[in-house]
Amino acid sequence: MNTKSFTKSVLFSSLCLLGINTASALTIYKCTSTAGKVSYSGFPCPGTSAVTKGTTLTAATSTSSTTSSTTTAPTTTTTAPTTTASTTSTTLAIATPVITAVSNTITAIENLLIESIFATTSFWYKPIPTDVVLHTNSANFVKEFVRQKIAYYNNVNINTNSYSSPVYIASSSTPSVKVSFNDCQKKGWVDSTFTSMMSAVPIPAAAKQASGTDGEMTIYQPSTNTIWELWVGKKDATTGNWSACWGGKLANATSGGGVFQKNYGTTATGLPFIGGQITAEELTRGEIKHAIGIALVDVEKASIFSWPANRSDGMNPNSAPNRIAEGQRFRLDPNVNVDALPMTKAGKIIAKAAQKYGFIVWDKAGSVSIRAQNSDSYIALGKVNPYPALYENKPAYAVLNGFPWDKLQFLPMNYGKP
Repeated sequence: MNTKSFTKSVLFSSLCLLGINTASALTIYKCTSTAGKVSYSGFPCPGTSAVTKGTTLTAATSTSSTTSSTTTAPTTTTTAPTTTASTTSTTLAIATPVITAVSNTITAIENLLIESIFATTSFWYKPIPTDVVLHTNSANFVKEFVRQKIAYYNNVNINTNSYSSPVYIASSSTPSVKVSFNDCQKKGWVDSTFTSMMSAVPIPAAAKQASGTDGEMTIYQPSTNTIWELWVGKKDATTGNWSACWGGKLANATSGGGVFQKNYGTTATGLPFIGGQITAEELTRGEIKHAIGIALVDVEKASIFSWPANRSDGMNPNSAPNRIAEGQRFRLDPNVNVDALPMTKAGKIIAKAAQKYGFIVWDKAGSVSIRAQNSDSYIALGKVNPYPALYENKPAYAVLNGFPWDKLQFLPMNYGKP
């Protein structure tokens, strides 16, 4: 079965997991071989001989009026089978609400936004060669990373419900609103570039900022090919007006490298959340195809940072040795057998991405952590929070337990810079 067929094959179960209902635009085929092996596909069962029988599952607003019979498909009514000389086909009408644009779901799973929102040449999507030359101080950086991991809660957390950005997609008809400047840092002045960036932001009605003091939020509008980020975003409960303490606007996203202009964006490095967060869709698919952003607690001083970062908020007042700079990229040793590790399925998916694409230090935080697309992205749209099932009902800080952090490899400063 080719990649497209496989994608559609898992779509039926993936939609349930993600809280998305099927619609009439979607057809899933249940194929049974003569040996009794059952498989599901988004395409008609292969072959034209009598050795294959197919059951077509389609969404419907009402049940069939014909005599019903028990099947393995959830809540279905079976119509009378139509037999041909070569195949047997049974149509099942699923009594589920019809939701428009579900055909777009197939596209979303096959071509995830997070791995196509920037130019294909972006550093976010470039695999690290197996034989890459490592930083001459890699071994000491690894020791420093492990020190921080042990010193700060002895885990690497996946920020999922707070301190990670929800991502909302604005349509071409989403009304634009002015996001006013909230001087939460007591700067005492207003940045005219920032206010211009925030003068017309298409914020969907269901959007809400992340929980936590950072109040992050990402908006992407495909029709204008533009990304907006808000930091300490807030919607006034009385007036409905939005404000933010900082953020940025990134125009022409799909032709750019995936970095905000200097001094803008929410992370301390100018690297956008939508580039380096992991998503429920990726974990459902079983593969992450981009570098992953990671936050450390103790980072090198702000004057020292590595491309692709264009700034840093690091502090190292005592000039402690071996501090890792913001923007530095590192990976898990590609020789590690990830499948043999005592980890969750999600953890192994992340570990394999860490081998192929690596991590990029994009911020500092109170603990060593990566970010998943905030669960509010799904809940605000009436979907089920997908992460408990994807995390195997483990707390977010335990998903990466078993990851061999002592097997990291650091790349040279400014690795990959054009």
